[in-house]
Amino acid sequence: MTKQISFEFFPPQTLEGMEKLRKTWEALESLNPTYFSVTFGAGGSTRDRTLETVLQIQRSGLSAAPHLSCIGATRDSLGNMLEDYRSAGVSRIVALRGDLPSGFVAPGEFRHASELIQFIRHETGDFFHLVVAGYPEVHPESKSNRDDIENFVRKVEAGADSVITQYFYNVDAYIQFVDQVRSRGVHIPIVPGIMPISNFEKIVRFSDACGAELPRWMRKRFDDFENDAESVKAYGLDLVSDLCRRLLESGAPGLHFYTLNQSPLVAEICRRIGVA
Repeated sequence: MTKQISFEFFPPQTLEGMEKLRKTWEALESLNPTYFSVTFGAGGSTRDRTLETVLQIQRSGLSAAPHLSCIGATRDSLGNMLEDYRSAGVSRIVALRGDLPSGFVAPGEFRHASELIQFIRHETGDFFHLVVAGYPEVHPESKSNRDDIENFVRKVEAGADSVITQYFYNVDAYIQFVDQVRSRGVHIPIVPGIMPISNFEKIVRFSDACGAELPRWMRKRFDDFENDAESVKAYGLDLVSDLCRRLLESGAPGLHFYTLNQSPLVAEICRRIGVA
């Protein structure tokens, strides 16, 4: 069975940034990704830039999947965005609750991703393939693992078609998560999210913010390299490539790469694991 890969971008702020991103997706096009996803800023702060980036990718003859967040949104604004994407030929949406930006107090008309998914299904039927988020190491706001699984199952029951997970570096966390939700009757594809490593300090900041675990052995290993950027990059490539191999061997249906709008690392990982 062919394993599917996808790549995630954030919307550029400038024309120069868009041109750089164009070169990135052109470099990754040869890997035959199922789609490129484009993130949506907290509280809808990048709404227009997300739309424009998605349209640019679609015009290139490629498949783009916008992230859509319900935090800070109204039914009317979401309905308009859905119509914009449907008119542009977009057939896949990553449906998320989203984060509240700093100082933002109004959550909007929806509070949970499951409500957003129900709304999309009500408005558009089965037109869109809906992707939702999964958290192998438990969502940082969840009270417990059980609570997190319950919330996840609600999203699937609301009409999700597939899942991409938060990134992680512990294969067992993914396997256990899949086993847990399969036992709850969830049988849609669960695609691991993969974060390449070129700057470990940046990964530490990301992980502290999103609740992804960095195992102690991993932190110690990167500490050994101190300020040797090339050794960090080389070891990061080895570590993440091995992670990807083990995930695919364990039955993962594909891989979703968080690219940070860069192509070299993800392209090299794909080459090493044989999906290039």
